[in-house]
Amino acid sequence: MRAALLIVATFAFENMANIAISGNFVTYFTQVMHYDVSEAANHVTNFMGAGYILSIVMACLADTKIGRFRTLLIAMFVECLGFSLLTLQAHYPNLKPALCNIFLPTSNCEKASGGKAALLFAAMYLLAVGDGGVKAALPSHGADQFDEKDLKEATQMSSFFNWLLVGVAAGGSISITFFVWVQDNKGFDWGFGLSLITMFLGAIICIFGLPWYRIYVVQGSSAITEIIQVYVAAVRNRKLQLPKDPTELHEIPMDKEIALHQEFLPHRDVYRWLDKAAIRVDKANQSPSPWKLCTVTQVENAKILLAMVPVFLCSVIMTLCLAQLQTFSVQQGVTMDIKLTNSFNMPPASLPVIPIVFLLILVPIYDQIIVPLLRKFTGIPTGITYLQRVGVGLILSAISMAIAGIMEVKRKNVAKHHNMLDAVPVLQPLPISVFWLSFQYFVFGIADMFTYVGLLEFFYSQAPKSIKSISSCFLWTSMAIGYFMSSVMVKIVNHATKGVTKSGGWLVGNNINRNHLENFYWLLAILSLINFIIYVFVASNYKYRPQSVDEEDEYE
Repeated sequence: MRAALLIVATFAFENMANIAISGNFVTYFTQVMHYDVSEAANHVTNFMGAGYILSIVMACLADTKIGRFRTLLIAMFVECLGFSLLTLQAHYPNLKPALCNIFLPTSNCEKASGGKAALLFAAMYLLAVGDGGVKAALPSHGADQFDEKDLKEATQMSSFFNWLLVGVAAGGSISITFFVWVQDNKGFDWGFGLSLITMFLGAIICIFGLPWYRIYVVQGSSAITEIIQVYVAAVRNRKLQLPKDPTELHEIPMDKEIALHQEFLPHRDVYRWLDKAAIRVDKANQSPSPWKLCTVTQVENAKILLAMVPVFLCSVIMTLCLAQLQTFSVQQGVTMDIKLTNSFNMPPASLPVIPIVFLLILVPIYDQIIVPLLRKFTGIPTGITYLQRVGVGLILSAISMAIAGIMEVKRKNVAKHHNMLDAVPVLQPLPISVFWLSFQYFVFGIADMFTYVGLLEFFYSQAPKSIKSISSCFLWTSMAIGYFMSSVMVKIVNHATKGVTKSGGWLVGNNINRNHLENFYWLLAILSLINFIIYVFVASNYKYRPQSVDEEDEYE
């Protein structure tokens, strides 16, 4: 467990360096690089989506070429390089546009272009590559420290995923308060520099645990390739007749030597068309092409992944909602009263600290008290099933978006009542506290705890043994799609509402007081509710993966 705690600490430092970036990057793009609010929001969500989608590439490298620990170290070095470039650009005036207030109607601000834009996006996507590598390698490297076949360690592994969220929350709480305060009050160069130092310290902590780690040994072949082979073989054998007896399908003899290194899954009568990949025509051929003939275990692994796809798709909408809290909700906060005391202001980008502080309290209570209590009633080691946990989070995310719409109506009514629809953000704050936005963040924070940890455990537990190294990427991929869909949806909504609003779309322009952000939030709430209804149907019909034959033998 000592090695796992060092991995949790590493993740905490990595998130401490990064969350302030994602939370305040829209402000950096608008106020320093002079992009429009909607354009800046799209660039930021594309950046976050790229980090998640690149985790797939990094996971494949970790699984087939480099190994998880080396991938983790390389990714952290790349992130340090990205933070270094951001710090340099934010510090030197000749590397960024001249100072200008983009929110003044009469201003004609120069937007970052040419070499300045190239440096910005190079630094940004170096961070995306590094972040993708950490997301791909770190959770699975941490899970490697536990033996799933040992009941005590299997329970500890479930706790590890919960404590991983605690690490994210601990690092995030410091990041979106202190780091964001430094960015807003001392300058983005100081803030980015602080992230660079934190990232470096995280790498040191990671290296420090080397003597205690269980290091994953590179297999030399990609398990994803084996899954693809099943689909190719099934298509090539599509005209063959399935045998009535499933035992006639091809499988490697399960002798003791092989059983030590491979798991054997029993045949199931689902997705029978994939069974054609295991039909052996030429029994005399001792070395058939793997693209023509696969084992039953390979086929069953492919079936498991196929069954997980609907759950995967239902998780996308939640990230679509999260993207709005990281972009448009921050811009709402910029227009509001951010005073905590007469001498201290609450940076709008620090609003997510409210649910994060709550998570720091709730997750240990959930892991140490609620789960053991539920375990007594349900008999399930994790208290409730993974899919039940995900479902709770999905309905809460819909509620969060509905609350966000209500809060936006309240904020705009204050602006209308005080004749401040054209007030300049920050310089002319509305007489309404930024803490009104905490309700939507609070509910979504609880949804986070249920959905994302539930998905991480679900994908890791259900993924075939041969591809557990990239199982966490299923979660990151769904988040990537959510972020990219956010950018697309903003453009679609603006295009669809172009003729019904004076601004040329619900979200067009820099003055959100005259936009229709509340309608966008309610649209997301409705879509989230529909998604939840579909998810209930999907989850109720999902069949959890069977025990592998070697696991059954071990526990008999």
